Amino acid sequence: MAADFLAQVPARVRVVEVGPRDGLQNEAALVPTEDKVRFVEMLAESGLSDIEVTSFVSPKRVPQLADAEEVFARLTPRPGVRYSALVPNAKGLERALAAGVRAIALFTAASETFNQRNIGMTIAESLEGFRALLPTARAHGLWVRAYVSTAFVCPYEGQIAPEQVVAVVQELVAMGVDEVSIGDTIGHATPNAVARLTEALRPVLPLERTAYHFHDTRGTALANVLMALQYGVAILDSAAGGAGGCPFAPGAAGNLATEDLLYLLHGMGIETGVSLEQVVAASRFLETRLGHPLPGKYLQGAKRI
Repeated sequence: MAADFLAQVPARVRVVEVGPRDGLQNEAALVPTEDKVRFVEMLAESGLSDIEVTSFVSPKRVPQLADAEEVFARLTPRPGVRYSALVPNAKGLERALAAGVRAIALFTAASETFNQRNIGMTIAESLEGFRALLPTARAHGLWVRAYVSTAFVCPYEGQIAPEQVVAVVQELVAMGVDEVSIGDTIGHATPNAVARLTEALRPVLPLERTAYHFHDTRGTALANVLMALQYGVAILDSAAGGAGGCPFAPGAAGNLATEDLLYLLHGMGIETGVSLEQVVAASRFLETRLGHPLPGKYLQGAKRI
């Protein structure tokens, strides 16, 4: 039985580190720019190939990331590492291009209420905005990811039907985005829900462009990862130390911790190219700048130096 299960999981997983953006945006502390840059560089040194650095959202909305331009200006390009940034609108894209960003992420939701509360648009309006942005992004050779938030449960609407997610993803795929990350924004998904949604997405979203973004609010993130792996999903988001969450989603606790994800994957013999020990070091560094321990289980149990 174990052999049958392992035969279905991918041999290698690409871990997308979202801690510098999705982690820090929900922290009360304003981390100095030089410390953000050092945190990102420590993560890059660990072998992570995809790091979401910041967001070009309005500083009034997310003051924790108001220094987006300066952070990118101080980062040293590293072969094999993709530094990306969240871009909310045309103004954000303009700022990102001026900062030399080469990979961007767009975000919408499967819940109308959440989308309105989060970005002040209907889902249709946000998708129309993406259509307007993509020609410029493509003209500049940018790699484009799209997030679909509240893909399982919405804090305002409750359970989200897989068909709602599929409808949004179909639009994104038709636009030609490079990758779609499916988000369990408030961390209420369970493995059976992951199975249902993955089955529903199969006909419209190629597996090699499918990512999952789990939060660990109710302790089910790794169980959900196992289900996604069984379906062959090989792109998984996580945040060093389990930092952050979504400031616009009531009840959204920390992200799945990168260390916990790596421990699981490496224990299963799945390659990532990432050093668990070096990610721990980056998380320890971040803890000193935030002034409080991070919630990741592996990090809590690791020997403190």
